[in-house]
Amino acid sequence: MTTSPRSPWPYAIIATFVLFAAYIGFMVQQALRTSVDLVSADYYQQELGYQRRMESVARTAGLPAPVGLRYDAARQQLTLELPASLSGQAVLGTLHFFRPSDQHLDFTLPFAPGGQPARQQLSTRRLHPGLWRLRLEFTAGRQQYFVDRELVVAASR
Repeated sequence: MTTSPRSPWPYAIIATFVLFAAYIGFMVQQALRTSVDLVSADYYQQELGYQRRMESVARTAGLPAPVGLRYDAARQQLTLELPASLSGQAVLGTLHFFRPSDQHLDFTLPFAPGGQPARQQLSTRRLHPGLWRLRLEFTAGRQQYFVDRELVVAASR
């Protein structure tokens, strides 16, 4: 009596299922380790103020000149300058530095420009290199204004 050699197919099928299960387990582990940060912890409250924000954006777009934003990488300095039409008015607001890739780097500074023309200069030394969003919200003459701009901070040498 002769025995026929065993077929490798059952072992190959079992090995395929084991490798597939290991791959799925690895992918689940990677998904659980990935940090998922919300853009903002109070996003619902921010959504409720959407209409007021849109009115502020429209009012800002209606200014005779745009709000100036200049970044000098060599001096590591950011300059914000208001249009001349807002000069002579008391201006108060906040400047929010928002880092899309890491919410722990976000911070807020007061915005109170001075001089003629009304401008404020800030050091960018504490900003990590990369993409930042600047959100400037200020009040001048009982009117609210809002500016949202992107800033790419260069690595210091």
